[in-house]
Amino acid sequence: MDKLSTAQLVAVWFIPVLFAITLHEVAHGWVASKCGDLTAKLLGRLSLNPLKHIDPIGTIALPALLIITHAGFVFGWAKPVPVNHFNLNNPRRDMAIVAAAGPLSNLLMAIIWAAGLKVGIYLAHTQSPIGLWLVYSSQAGMMINIWLMVLNLIPIPPLDGSRVVASLLTSKAAQIYGRIEPFGIIILLVLVYTNILTAMIAQPVEFVFSAIMNLFQLT
Repeated sequence: MDKLSTAQLVAVWFIPVLFAITLHEVAHGWVASKCGDLTAKLLGRLSLNPLKHIDPIGTIALPALLIITHAGFVFGWAKPVPVNHFNLNNPRRDMAIVAAAGPLSNLLMAIIWAAGLKVGIYLAHTQSPIGLWLVYSSQAGMMINIWLMVLNLIPIPPLDGSRVVASLLTSKAAQIYGRIEPFGIIILLVLVYTNILTAMIAQPVEFVFSAIMNLFQLT
């Protein structure tokens, strides 16, 4: 993808990034509704319409900037789906399940994109421009979803992994742990700009990517 023009990069990454970010949030809301909290459903946030979930900065500006500047990685966020843990059938257990739904949705999307890559490779052999686009977009879809999955499993509030960890702690310990949340974004930015974040998740990302590629015999 390094040889693609900026316009081509945007065309390749736009749909994968949009769906990776928005469906991640839809998954949170859908699982929450199954666990007793209908807040997201009542607010219309279970829609597959990306316009319902777009955050101007996290969904559009930041990913676009990273793509245009050839940053080497792409990530972002959508408007968080509201979850009222008081409405959940079993708040501590269900909050962990709701949190895990986001990364799981990214894993499922990565697998679907791998299937798309398989189809794209077949079509590319026929010189189909759609096949070539599908090859590039499927690779982008796999990478953005695997990155988001692994990133969100890091137990730094407000990432999803922290919700799972909090559910395993005592109430008092969870409250103390939650005090980190206002500083979570700052911690993540420090990890990004010191390249520590890349070092932390590069190997897990490569492992999952290779496992899915092997599953579809794409290696």
